[in-house]
Amino acid sequence: MPNYRRLYRPGGCWFFTVNLADRQATLLTDHIDLLRDAMRETNSRFPFHIDAIVILPDHIHTIWTLPEGHHDFSVRWRRIKALFSKRMPKTEWIAPNRRSRGERGIWQRRFWEQLIEDDDAYDRCVDYIYFNPVAHGYVQTIAEWPHSSFHRDRRIEEHELSEIRQRVEAMHDAKFGERGEV
Repeated sequence: MPNYRRLYRPGGCWFFTVNLADRQATLLTDHIDLLRDAMRETNSRFPFHIDAIVILPDHIHTIWTLPEGHHDFSVRWRRIKALFSKRMPKTEWIAPNRRSRGERGIWQRRFWEQLIEDDDAYDRCVDYIYFNPVAHGYVQTIAEWPHSSFHRDRRIEEHELSEIRQRVEAMHDAKFGERGEV
């Protein structure tokens, strides 16, 4: 099994992209309550603050801030994935190598993370998160997507949509863990 090098910074603020194994699946939005329960249960045992989040049918983008002295976001994602998977009906195809390890075929094994080190990077990531359902063509406006912390925050007014779209499009070289990115 590969040993991925990850930067762990206690109390850090992180941007994550977490994907389903089947990028055509819609499990995350079809079973949004199971995902929310898994995140809530994980947060009660391994605290983290969700600064921003969007849940799309096949992937999640989120910004977490970990408590001071805490650095292990991997254990949190492992637990969220495990709790969600245990509660899902076993209907997916499972590759033989995953089956032999007792794994499900729901999630990609890895996730993508980026340490957020300044206010500009934070703002770019929040813009990206909120605009993502529009970019994928699920909705016309940010406010239409129900599975977003935008509704909690309302920090972005709809009249700012074109400005956000321009900022996100200007980030074409930025890496956010989407399809086709290395």
